[in-house]
Amino acid sequence: MSMWKKLQVRQKMVKTFRIGGLYLGEIESPVFPKIQSVNIKENTTVVFILPNGLDPNILKKKLFVFKQVFGNNIELDGEIKKFILRIYHQTIPTNMTYSYDSFHALLIPHRLGIICGKDKNGQYVTFDLAKQPHILIAGETGSGKSTQLRSILTTLIKTKKPSELHFFLGDCKKSEFHIFKKVEHVQCVYSNARDIKKMLLHIKEELDERSDLTEMFEVSHVDDLPAEHRRPYLIVCIDEFVMLRKDATIMDILTEVVAIGRTLGVYAILSMQRPNAEVLDTTIRANLTVSMGFKLRDAVESKIANTPDAHKIDISGRFVMNSDKLYEIQAPFLSMDKAKKLLNPFMVSKKPVKDVTEQPKVLTEKDVFNDVD
Repeated sequence: MSMWKKLQVRQKMVKTFRIGGLYLGEIESPVFPKIQSVNIKENTTVVFILPNGLDPNILKKKLFVFKQVFGNNIELDGEIKKFILRIYHQTIPTNMTYSYDSFHALLIPHRLGIICGKDKNGQYVTFDLAKQPHILIAGETGSGKSTQLRSILTTLIKTKKPSELHFFLGDCKKSEFHIFKKVEHVQCVYSNARDIKKMLLHIKEELDERSDLTEMFEVSHVDDLPAEHRRPYLIVCIDEFVMLRKDATIMDILTEVVAIGRTLGVYAILSMQRPNAEVLDTTIRANLTVSMGFKLRDAVESKIANTPDAHKIDISGRFVMNSDKLYEIQAPFLSMDKAKKLLNPFMVSKKPVKDVTEQPKVLTEKDVFNDVD
């Protein structure tokens, strides 16, 4: 049975080569790419070699032919001569419920594990924020952007101790981060530009201190500092940060965080509904190594967010992720009520620093904000 299935795949490949014009010579005596191997397990993998003289760029132009023969659920990788066609038998789920127990083992190897969702193979996709620093999440209202933010923050809180990870949250819409106010990992949740600016000025001081420490001890990363000088990872997460674009100081600090934060253990997660080229300037975009594009308005916004075809998405919770490669992923749905239950073990008594506040004076354990105008 297995041999018969492999033969069918080979026949389909030859059909693809023929109707796509992927051969040398005349159709009466064509020189097709050589099918090196066919492997059928959970998915089908076909390795083939192009004959010398066949332009490999034609494969990109003729990808639609592979989809016509094998279906949309495929990937084609390779360069110059050797190419791999992956045919996925499972399809990406149209909805997915957040289940920490289902994926937490996948996060253990990561220092800062991010759960993205499930791909077209029905497999969980994760990555390490410490290795692929800084995330942009873009998407229209109702696209799943806010739920993804909730999922990412909740997962990080459950996987790291409060002594290992601190959050600094900016909630410009005043609607997303209130459930995190009392979480022990969370240093502050602010909703207006004045307080967010103070928060980022503190982050700026922290960047300077960490930079001095790495220089003093001649190490390339804060993780390599002597134990007594170790610092927790810091994550600055700002929802709808486009609302802060008119404050040059805020934008300058955010640019510095994404430019040098990786080696200093400081990371940014930025979200916005409408990607804007003026806000996402070249420096910021170049350093946001992971982009998640949920449903966007048009091709221009998809391009700005660096998530091609995100404007074509028609399923809530579905997004295009651009990191080490392009993925189409279904995000895990985490309701507000379920998130509260998961966060409950990490709640501490309410302190001024935990409040979303309009008051200019905010005290922390080190009184870090006292000298900020």
